Amino acid sequence: MKYRELSVEGAYEFTPTAFPDERGLFVSPFQEPTFLEAVGQPFTVAQTNHSKSKRGVIRGIHYTSSPGQTKYVYCPRGQALDIVVDIRVGSPTFGAYDIVQVDPESFRAVYFPIGMGHAFVALEDSTVMSYMVSSSYDPKRELAVHPLDPTIGIPWPADINPVISARDTAAPTLEQAKEQGLLPTYRA
Repeated sequence: MKYRELSVEGAYEFTPTAFPDERGLFVSPFQEPTFLEAVGQPFTVAQTNHSKSKRGVIRGIHYTSSPGQTKYVYCPRGQALDIVVDIRVGSPTFGAYDIVQVDPESFRAVYFPIGMGHAFVALEDSTVMSYMVSSSYDPKRELAVHPLDPTIGIPWPADINPVISARDTAAPTLEQAKEQGLLPTYRA
Protein backbone atom coordinates (compact mmCIF):
# COMPACT_ATOMS: atom_id res chain seq x y z
CA MET A 1 0.00 0.00 0.00
CA LYS A 2 1.20 3.49 -0.90
CA TYR A 3 0.21 6.73 0.80
CA ARG A 4 0.73 10.45 0.46
CA GLU A 5 -0.19 13.43 2.58
CA LEU A 6 -2.63 15.74 0.84
CA SER A 7 -2.19 19.51 0.62
CA VAL A 8 -4.40 19.85 3.69
CA GLU A 9 -2.19 19.07 6.68
CA GLY A 10 -3.02 15.75 8.33
CA ALA A 11 -5.21 14.37 5.53
CA TYR A 12 -3.90 11.37 3.56
CA GLU A 13 -4.62 9.38 0.43
CA PHE A 14 -4.00 5.62 0.61
CA THR A 15 -3.72 3.41 -2.48
CA PRO A 16 -3.67 -0.34 -1.85
CA THR A 17 -2.35 -3.00 -4.19
CA ALA A 18 -5.03 -5.11 -5.85
CA PHE A 19 -4.41 -8.78 -6.56
CA PRO A 20 -6.35 -9.82 -9.68
CA ASP A 21 -6.59 -13.37 -10.97
CA GLU A 22 -8.95 -15.45 -13.11
CA ARG A 23 -11.60 -15.34 -10.32
CA GLY A 24 -11.66 -11.55 -9.99
CA LEU A 25 -9.55 -9.65 -7.48
CA PHE A 26 -8.72 -9.18 -3.82
CA VAL A 27 -7.86 -5.85 -2.22
CA SER A 28 -7.49 -4.53 1.31
CA PRO A 29 -8.47 -0.81 1.34
CA PHE A 30 -7.36 -0.34 4.98
CA GLN A 31 -4.08 -1.69 6.30
CA GLU A 32 -3.17 -0.74 9.86
CA PRO A 33 0.66 -0.96 9.55
CA THR A 34 0.70 1.50 6.62
CA PHE A 35 -1.86 3.73 8.34
CA LEU A 36 0.29 3.83 11.50
CA GLU A 37 3.39 4.65 9.46
CA ALA A 38 1.61 7.56 7.75
CA VAL A 39 -0.54 9.01 10.52
CA GLY A 40 1.40 7.94 13.61
CA GLN A 41 -1.59 6.76 15.63
CA PRO A 42 -4.11 3.93 15.37
CA PHE A 43 -7.55 4.32 13.84
CA THR A 44 -10.31 3.31 16.23
CA VAL A 45 -13.51 2.25 14.46
CA ALA A 46 -16.72 3.01 16.35
CA GLN A 47 -19.08 2.76 13.38
CA THR A 48 -19.13 2.03 9.66
CA ASN A 49 -21.30 3.95 7.19
CA HIS A 50 -22.39 3.25 3.64
CA SER A 51 -24.05 5.66 1.20
CA LYS A 52 -25.41 5.15 -2.31
CA SER A 53 -25.83 8.22 -4.53
CA LYS A 54 -27.10 9.15 -7.97
CA ARG A 55 -24.84 10.99 -10.41
CA GLY A 56 -24.53 14.64 -9.43
CA VAL A 57 -25.31 14.17 -5.74
CA ILE A 58 -23.09 16.37 -3.59
CA ARG A 59 -22.87 15.37 0.08
CA GLY A 60 -21.17 17.73 2.47
CA ILE A 61 -19.21 19.68 3.55
CA HIS A 62 -19.86 17.73 6.78
CA TYR A 63 -18.00 17.66 10.09
CA THR A 64 -18.63 16.95 13.76
CA SER A 65 -18.34 19.30 16.71
CA SER A 66 -16.05 18.59 19.64
CA PRO A 67 -14.63 16.10 20.38
CA GLY A 68 -14.60 15.51 16.63
CA GLN A 69 -14.52 12.46 14.41
CA THR A 70 -11.96 10.92 12.09
CA LYS A 71 -13.02 9.21 8.86
CA TYR A 72 -11.49 6.72 6.45
CA VAL A 73 -13.47 6.65 3.20
CA TYR A 74 -13.30 4.66 -0.03
CA CYS A 75 -15.55 3.97 -3.03
CA PRO A 76 -16.30 0.27 -3.74
CA ARG A 77 -18.79 1.05 -6.55
CA GLY A 78 -19.13 3.87 -9.06
CA GLN A 79 -16.87 6.89 -9.06
CA ALA A 80 -16.64 10.04 -6.95
CA LEU A 81 -14.51 13.04 -6.19
CA ASP A 82 -13.78 12.91 -2.45
CA ILE A 83 -12.95 16.29 -0.96
CA VAL A 84 -11.23 17.30 2.27
CA VAL A 85 -11.63 20.91 3.44
CA ASP A 86 -9.58 22.39 6.28
CA ILE A 87 -12.13 24.12 8.52
CA ARG A 88 -9.82 24.44 11.57
CA VAL A 89 -9.74 28.08 12.64
CA GLY A 90 -6.09 29.14 12.99
CA SER A 91 -4.74 26.41 10.69
CA PRO A 92 -2.13 27.49 8.14
CA THR A 93 -4.29 25.77 5.50
CA PHE A 94 -7.67 27.10 6.76
CA GLY A 95 -10.18 27.10 3.90
CA ALA A 96 -7.93 25.00 1.64
CA TYR A 97 -9.19 21.80 0.06
CA ASP A 98 -7.85 18.80 -1.79
CA ILE A 99 -9.66 16.41 -4.13
CA VAL A 100 -9.06 12.69 -4.64
CA GLN A 101 -10.81 10.67 -7.33
CA VAL A 102 -12.03 7.44 -5.74
CA ASP A 103 -13.30 4.36 -7.55
CA PRO A 104 -13.21 0.54 -7.45
CA GLU A 105 -10.32 0.36 -9.92
CA SER A 106 -7.75 2.26 -7.83
CA PHE A 107 -9.37 1.56 -4.43
CA ARG A 108 -7.89 4.85 -3.19
CA ALA A 109 -9.07 5.82 0.27
CA VAL A 110 -8.98 9.17 2.04
CA TYR A 111 -8.26 9.77 5.72
CA PHE A 112 -9.91 12.80 7.32
CA PRO A 113 -8.45 13.79 10.69
CA ILE A 114 -10.42 15.66 13.34
CA GLY A 115 -11.27 19.18 12.26
CA MET A 116 -11.70 18.47 8.57
CA GLY A 117 -14.77 18.95 6.47
CA HIS A 118 -15.76 16.10 4.16
CA ALA A 119 -17.66 16.34 0.89
CA PHE A 120 -17.99 14.28 -2.24
CA VAL A 121 -19.77 14.33 -5.57
CA ALA A 122 -20.98 11.14 -7.25
CA LEU A 123 -19.80 10.96 -10.86
CA GLU A 124 -21.95 7.92 -11.74
CA ASP A 125 -25.35 6.58 -10.74
CA SER A 126 -25.28 4.08 -7.87
CA THR A 127 -21.97 5.37 -6.52
CA VAL A 128 -21.28 3.76 -3.15
CA MET A 129 -19.09 5.35 -0.49
CA SER A 130 -17.96 3.29 2.48
CA TYR A 131 -16.74 4.98 5.67
CA MET A 132 -15.10 3.90 8.89
CA VAL A 133 -15.57 6.55 11.59
CA SER A 134 -14.06 6.97 15.03
CA SER A 135 -17.26 7.87 16.88
CA SER A 136 -20.91 6.91 16.71
CA TYR A 137 -23.53 9.07 15.06
CA ASP A 138 -24.83 11.88 17.26
CA PRO A 139 -27.21 14.22 15.39
CA LYS A 140 -26.54 17.07 17.86
CA ARG A 141 -22.85 17.08 16.85
CA GLU A 142 -23.33 16.79 13.07
CA LEU A 143 -22.63 20.12 11.34
CA ALA A 144 -22.13 21.34 7.77
CA VAL A 145 -20.71 24.15 5.68
CA HIS A 146 -22.43 25.02 2.40
CA PRO A 147 -20.77 22.93 -0.35
CA LEU A 148 -21.10 25.69 -2.97
CA ASP A 149 -19.49 28.37 -0.76
CA PRO A 150 -17.69 30.56 -3.32
CA THR A 151 -14.95 31.55 -0.87
CA ILE A 152 -13.87 27.91 -0.64
CA GLY A 153 -14.29 27.58 -4.40
CA ILE A 154 -14.44 23.83 -4.88
CA PRO A 155 -14.41 23.21 -8.65
CA TRP A 156 -17.44 20.94 -8.91
CA PRO A 157 -17.63 19.24 -12.32
CA ALA A 158 -19.33 21.48 -14.87
CA ASP A 159 -21.08 18.55 -16.54
CA ILE A 160 -23.20 17.59 -13.51
CA ASN A 161 -26.52 18.93 -12.34
CA PRO A 162 -25.84 19.25 -8.58
CA VAL A 163 -28.29 17.53 -6.23
CA ILE A 164 -27.89 18.91 -2.70
CA SER A 165 -29.91 18.05 0.41
CA ALA A 166 -32.05 20.65 2.17
CA ARG A 167 -29.69 20.41 5.16
CA ASP A 168 -26.62 21.22 3.05
CA THR A 169 -28.44 23.97 1.14
CA ALA A 170 -29.31 25.65 4.47
CA ALA A 171 -25.77 25.27 5.87
CA PRO A 172 -23.78 28.44 6.58
CA THR A 173 -20.77 29.49 4.53
CA LEU A 174 -17.34 28.91 6.03
CA GLU A 175 -17.13 32.56 7.14
CA GLN A 176 -20.62 32.47 8.70
CA ALA A 177 -19.76 29.25 10.56
CA LYS A 178 -16.54 30.88 11.79
CA GLU A 179 -18.39 34.02 12.96
CA GLN A 180 -20.96 31.83 14.77
CA GLY A 181 -18.20 29.89 16.58
CA LEU A 182 -19.24 26.60 14.97
CA LEU A 183 -15.84 25.54 13.61
CA PRO A 184 -13.11 23.51 15.32
CA THR A 185 -9.79 25.19 16.11
CA TYR A 186 -6.37 24.19 14.88
CA ARG A 187 -4.97 24.21 18.40
CA ALA A 188 -7.61 21.75 19.67
